[in-house]
Amino acid sequence: MGADNSILLNRVFTRNTLREIVESNYSDAYASAIRRYISDPSGKDNKQLISEIYCVLKKEYRNEYFYKNTILNKLLLGIHKPTTTTALSEVSIGKSKADFVLINGRAVVYEIKTELDNLDRLESQIANYFKAFTRVSVLASEDHVDALLKLLGDSPVGICVLTKKGTIQEKKKPQEYLNQLNKDIMFKILRKHEYESLIVKHFGTLPETSQFEYYRACKQLFCQIDTGAAYLDFVATLKRRRQIDVESYKQIPYELKFLVYFSEFKTNDYRRLNSFLQQKEVSPCTSLI
Repeated sequence: MGADNSILLNRVFTRNTLREIVESNYSDAYASAIRRYISDPSGKDNKQLISEIYCVLKKEYRNEYFYKNTILNKLLLGIHKPTTTTALSEVSIGKSKADFVLINGRAVVYEIKTELDNLDRLESQIANYFKAFTRVSVLASEDHVDALLKLLGDSPVGICVLTKKGTIQEKKKPQEYLNQLNKDIMFKILRKHEYESLIVKHFGTLPETSQFEYYRACKQLFCQIDTGAAYLDFVATLKRRRQIDVESYKQIPYELKFLVYFSEFKTNDYRRLNSFLQQKEVSPCTSLI
């Protein structure tokens, strides 16, 4: 696929484009994608048009969004439930960012390696993830399987494959690995109200110090907590981060599940998006076709 095509597909499935659609009922990227990828859009509603554009993504350009949307649909919504399980994305851990974290009774970090990626930074990424989480797995294309088995075969890291058919196969289960947990790294992932809640839980009160010293004082207290207890509280705290309107979310089409899940939709946002998806002639999108 040419560079222009890949750039356009990358733009369509982003939170910025989704927000434009919800707020303005229009997006330049979406209108351009219709012109480029849909041969006959007449009579089709936006839900069908988005599905057809997503099919291009699936067949010709399985980018990071395709992987993230697949793992969310297959694991969070397929095996687990959004009422009992939480997903996080782009979590900064040390010098790396975790692509996807799934938390139910335990937490698993998923590092994504698409057909478009190489494995050059994988070992350093995994090392960073184990500083904050005890289970790590790599979700990769079939092209990477042999290299991953050779690289990670004797490690606690799991290996999952996104097949050509769009299914996820687990080649190697992730094993719990606690040796590298770092409370300093965990603390940096927590938000202010989150670490304050944990400090009150363990020490009964918050530190009385200057505003300048407050963050450091809180971190020092957190680091005094037993590592095992701190980790359990850390995971439980992250699990509470994302609350969605489950009934409204059920109406969101497969292709947009990941985007909507991480867009902090309110009731009115769901209403506007559903209205857009049902429209067959969307001004000014259709005028540009």
